[in-house]
Order: sequence, then C-alpha cells, then structure tokens
Amino acid sequence: MNRYVLFLLCFAFSFLFSCASTQKSTEISSITVESGTEEDVENIQNRVLNDISDVQKSNNYILQAGDLVEIKVFMEKDMDRELRISSDGMVTFPLVGNVKIGGYSVAEAEQQLSEKLKYYIKNPQVSMLIKEYANKMVYVLGQVQKPSEIAIPPEKSITVLEAITSVGGFTDIANTSKVKVLRMENGKQKSLDVDVNAITKQGKKSLDIELMPGDVIFVPQSMF
Repeated sequence: MNRYVLFLLCFAFSFLFSCASTQKSTEISSITVESGTEEDVENIQNRVLNDISDVQKSNNYILQAGDLVEIKVFMEKDMDRELRISSDGMVTFPLVGNVKIGGYSVAEAEQQLSEKLKYYIKNPQVSMLIKEYANKMVYVLGQVQKPSEIAIPPEKSITVLEAITSVGGFTDIANTSKVKVLRMENGKQKSLDVDVNAITKQGKKSLDIELMPGDVIFVPQSMF
C-alpha cells in the first residue's frame, strides 16, 4: 500500500470519527458541510474503506512519465530505488540499465524488470509501488458503475459530475442528491454535499464543484 493510499485511509478514519462528535452545519458556496448520525458515519466509514481496498486490488493504472515509483527486489536490499519515470517512459535500474516501464500497469512493469534481471539474479522477485503520481488523483467510490481512482488532467480542472461520468455514471440505487466529497482543506477535514440531481435536472451548474487532488467522491445508496 503506497503512501497516497495510506493517507486516504487515515483521512477516512479521522474524518468520519470527527463527524460523530458534532451536529453543526455550515453553508459554503451553496454546499452544505455537515455531520450525520453515528450509524451514518459508521456505514460510510466501512464503505469508503472497503471501496478503496477494492479499487487498489483491481487497479489498472498505467504508469506514465513523471510518476515516482519505489522498486524493490526480494533479498536484494542494496537494489532498493525510488525512481522518476522519464519523458520517454524509462527508468535506470542497477545491473540492467534503462528499462521501459511507462505505458504499462504496475504488474506488467514488475514483469518487465524481472525479465531483465533474471540474467543476473536467480528468480528475481520485483515489487513496485507508486509513491507519487504525475497527474493528481481522486477517488470515485460507492454507487457508481466502476469505482476507480482517476487522474485530474494536466492543466485542466475536473468537476464532480465529470468524474462520476468518467467512471460510467451512477448505479440504479444511487442517491444522486447526497453525493459527498471528502476533502482536506487548510488542514481541516470537510465533507461537501453535492446534489447532482439538481445539477443535471435543474440546471444548477454552480453546484458542480471542481475537484482538488486527494478528494474522495462517495455516492451513497438511496434509502428508497
């Protein structure tokens, strides 16, 4: 589990437990920041943590130029490296020199490097973790067609509705009027309620907020 995911897990725990201690609500640019009941908090907490875990297990993220990766070879501690992928998708690793890993998934990149190392090490076992994404990432979880982590495009913003659309939209049982954005802002944990139903059916585009790196969009299940 990389540091980015560990941050999200810690954030989810600390945010959701802090919500249970207050019942105050504040209006921020037409978006309500509020807490829920202890039962609501526990349900959301469990679902967010489970969904992040599921996304990581099925992650098909393609490595790209600018990503920082940590590479380790089992029983070869002196070969541990943190490397930035170059503009042509390459990293330089001990024994094998330049290896192209850009354009591959993490599993594929591990295999690429293992194939190179097997001429120098018997049965090399390579592990790779993404320590830093070149593009800033957000999570889209809950009642969407394909819960995923997605990149905020370079030099472009992405909104809540655009992010949800990019993962296939809502499921049939999604509560589209109670979408939550979990965010760290100025060192404080916040939950922003976004009424996507009002955005799409009432034309209230001002409610479709721009996402920030590290945001977690959570779509709850409808109670009806």
